[in-house]
Amino acid sequence: MKKGSLFVVALLLLPILSPGQQTPAPAPAAPATQSPASQPASTNVSLDDAIRLALLHNHALLAMRSTILQNQAEEITANLRPNPTLGLDAQFLPIFQPNQFSSDYIDQQAQFDAGVGYLFERGKKRQHRLKAAQDQTTVVRSQVTDTERQLIFNVGQQFIDVLLAESTLDFAIQDLNSFQKTVDISNERLRAGDMSEGDFLKIKLQLLQFQTDVSAARLAKLQSLAALRQLLGFESVPDDYDVQGTLDYQPVHADLTALKTLAAMNRPDLRAAQQSVTAAESQLALQKANGKMDITGTFDYTHTAGVNTGAFFYNMPLPIFNRNQGEIARARFAITQAQEQASETAQQVSTDVITAFGNLHSNDEIILLYQGGYVDQAKQSRDISEYAYQKGAASLLDFLDAERTYRANQLAYRQALASYMLALEQMRQAVGTRNLQ
Repeated sequence: MKKGSLFVVALLLLPILSPGQQTPAPAPAAPATQSPASQPASTNVSLDDAIRLALLHNHALLAMRSTILQNQAEEITANLRPNPTLGLDAQFLPIFQPNQFSSDYIDQQAQFDAGVGYLFERGKKRQHRLKAAQDQTTVVRSQVTDTERQLIFNVGQQFIDVLLAESTLDFAIQDLNSFQKTVDISNERLRAGDMSEGDFLKIKLQLLQFQTDVSAARLAKLQSLAALRQLLGFESVPDDYDVQGTLDYQPVHADLTALKTLAAMNRPDLRAAQQSVTAAESQLALQKANGKMDITGTFDYTHTAGVNTGAFFYNMPLPIFNRNQGEIARARFAITQAQEQASETAQQVSTDVITAFGNLHSNDEIILLYQGGYVDQAKQSRDISEYAYQKGAASLLDFLDAERTYRANQLAYRQALASYMLALEQMRQAVGTRNLQ
C-alpha cells in the first residue's frame, strides 16, 4: 500500500483510536407503535360489574365508610381509664439566706412532699361510655349501608341512561342508513325524471334530521358514560370503557304485602332509626351514671423535721345542687325523639314501597301496550309506505309521515323500556335488596 493511502486510513481511524474519545451512543430508536396485543383492551361493564366497582371505588362512599373507623376510635377513647396524678412540693427553703443551706437544714428544717392521686369513677361510667359509643357505631354502620343502597340505585339509574342512549344511537344509525337508501333511490328517480326536484329536496332536508339525531345520540351516550364513570370512580375503568347490556323487560310478580315485609327486614335506614333508639337509651344510662359523684383518692409522702410520714386523702363533691339533672332530662327527651323518628322512617318505608310498586305496575302496563302490537304495527306501516313510495304508489308526504310516526314510536318504546327498568331499580331501592322474590 502506498504511503498516501496509509495516511488517509490513519486519519479515518484517528477518532476511534483516540484515548479521550468515547464511542458515541447509538441514537434512540423511534418509539415503536404499540401492538394491538399490548394495548389495553376496552372494558365492557355489566350492571353487576358497575355496582361492584362503585362499592369498591366510589370516593363519597369511601369517605362515608371512614366514619365507622372514626366511631371505633371513639370506642377506644370511651374505654380509657383516668390517668393518675403526681404532685411534688418543697417548703421552707431559705432562698434569700443561702448561707443557711446545709444538709442538716435540709433534713431537719425543710419539708418535702410527694403524692399520687387517682380518680375513682362511680356508677360504672366507663362501661356506660363504652356501651354508648358501641351503640353509636352500630347506627353509623347501618347509615353507611343505607348510603350503599342509595349509591346502588344511582348506579342503576345512570346505567339505564347509558343503555337508553346506546339504544337510541343504534336506532338513529339504523334509521339513517335506511333513509339513506331512500335518498339514493329518490336520486335515481330524479335522474330518470320520475320525481320533481322539489320532492327530492324535501327528502334531502329530511336526511338532515336523521344525521342530527345520530349526533345528538352520540353526545347523550358520551355524557351518560361520563356520569356513570363518576359513580364508579374514574380510576376503576379506562377512558374507552362501555356498558354491556340491553333495554330489557323483566316482569316482576311480587305481592305488595310481601314487598312491605321484605322492606321492613332489609331497609338499612329503618334499621338505623331503630338502633338510634337503643343508642339514645344508652346515652340516658350514661347521663345517670355521670350523676354519681366520683371519689379522688390521694396518698402523700412527707419528709419534715427528719421524720418520714404518709397520709391518705379522699375527697368527693357533695351532690347537693348538681346531680346532672339537666342532661338526664335531655337524654329522656332524646329517646322520645328517636322513637318518633323511627316511626316516621317506618312509615316512609311503607310509602316508598307503595309508590315504587305503583310506578312499576304502571310502566308494566305501558310496556304490554307497546308489545301488544303498536311497535309491530308502526314498523309495518313504515315499511308499506316506504315500499309504496319507492314504487311510486304513495306520495312523499305519506311516506315522510309514516317515517316520523315510526321513529316516534320506536323512541317512545325505548323510553318506556328504560322507564320500566328504572321503576324496577326504584322498587329494589325501596325494598332494600335486589332480590324481590
